[in-house]
Amino acid sequence: MEGVGVMAETAWSLVPPVITIVLALVTKEVYMSLAIGIFIGAFMFTGFNFLGAIDTMFDIMSNKVGGNVNILVFLVLLGIIVSAIQKSGASQAYGNYAARKINGKRSALLVTFFLGLLIFIDDYFNCLTVGTVMRPVTDKFKITRAKLAYIIDATAAPICIIAPVSSWAAAVSSSLPENSGIDGFSLFLHTIPLNLYAWLTIIFMLFIIFLNKDFSRMAAFEKESGSTLVIPAEYADNESTAPVGNGRIMDLVFPLLVLIGSCIFGMLYTGGILEGKSVIDAFAECNSAKGLVMGSFMALVFTLILYVPRKILDFTTFCSCFVDGFKQMASAIFILCLAWTLSGVCGESYLNIGGYVGGVVSGNQTVAVMLPAMFFLVALGLAFATGTSWGTFGILIPIVLAITGTNMNLATMTVAAVLAGAVGGDHVSPISDTTILASAGAQCNHIDHVSTQIPYVLCVSSCCVAGYIVAGVTGEGLLGTFSGIILLILMMAGIYKFKTVSYTHLRAHET
Repeated sequence: MEGVGVMAETAWSLVPPVITIVLALVTKEVYMSLAIGIFIGAFMFTGFNFLGAIDTMFDIMSNKVGGNVNILVFLVLLGIIVSAIQKSGASQAYGNYAARKINGKRSALLVTFFLGLLIFIDDYFNCLTVGTVMRPVTDKFKITRAKLAYIIDATAAPICIIAPVSSWAAAVSSSLPENSGIDGFSLFLHTIPLNLYAWLTIIFMLFIIFLNKDFSRMAAFEKESGSTLVIPAEYADNESTAPVGNGRIMDLVFPLLVLIGSCIFGMLYTGGILEGKSVIDAFAECNSAKGLVMGSFMALVFTLILYVPRKILDFTTFCSCFVDGFKQMASAIFILCLAWTLSGVCGESYLNIGGYVGGVVSGNQTVAVMLPAMFFLVALGLAFATGTSWGTFGILIPIVLAITGTNMNLATMTVAAVLAGAVGGDHVSPISDTTILASAGAQCNHIDHVSTQIPYVLCVSSCCVAGYIVAGVTGEGLLGTFSGIILLILMMAGIYKFKTVSYTHLRAHET
């Protein structure tokens, strides 16, 4: 086609994701915003050929959806399990028990927070599992869905990026060039204490939870909600998942434990654990999406065996969970398909945003002391625009290693900054799959989730920039981490004193 790729790898390649993000935040219509962004990207790529743009758009969609089908199947299987647990009455039993044992909003949020930290294997699994387990509890205490979504989202990727045994460790390790001569897993381990965004986000959440205070858009959202739990319209119809069984807490705990265990085994299996590989090597070489599908299928079979013979659910009711589970995940699946398509339009084979950003960065090699801070900001912006942290790793880590050469101390600090920025940008991007799944797990309106957490992400990110400047100037990564933590504490003290809106007055309305 004439004019194909004219705008590829230029500043114009940023237009589709920018338009998508602005439209989504302004209109709050995420489906249409994504569709418009995709079409504009394809339209630009084909030299403004209308028919060519349509053809390109659906070619990309079929390739991206086909390549990610395991993730979609995992979501459907997880939706079926969640629906079965809900119908069994086990979620309600747990909710009633937890509501008696948990004595307020702070405790409910803390339990949510610690559960998020425990599920460090995979961020997809984390988002949906924590949401499923904790949503009935947080609903009891009228905690807004936006607040729940933030806690879920802010624990999922940040804990995965500092967990040596996770699908993210494997993704980072595989991002290194084959001829680099550097052990990817060893480099990842050295970046863990220097990943400022992950550590500061965890500390920030504890501040927010213990102080019982919010600020900016989250505070306004909490105040608007008052003591009323607002359930988004897309999640309001819960008749299909109303409890019909007499399930007990064990009927919730056992399926979830089996789900966690089987997903871990599934990832180890795809990594070659049965072929004699070590646990670390198996995780490093695993196919996490395939492992999650295998694990969720085994958990589904276990749930069937646990429920039907004991008459917690009859066979017909259990089978109805297949349709109901898909319905629960339909919104997330549709958004994911569109988000993947947009990332494809922006990818290497089309508009190539990464190539443009990489060229700009590598062509402007700033003094070494500024490299960590600079790459943090570049990774933040790239992950925000593309909605993918893993893609950001793959683009920027080879550039970092090329620039830093044999200076492993600087390379480690800068790679850590890339990982931190990628997680931060992904965290706040409305087209990120993790952000989308956090909304789905909390059953929160997606744009409400994004808009309420943007100020929190910016607060943490500003402390990260300062920390990486200190790390670059001193050559001591741990000193940068320490500086970032101190700055965050000072910032939160200022917010606590001058900027917060307390919702402690809502305690009078707690159940």
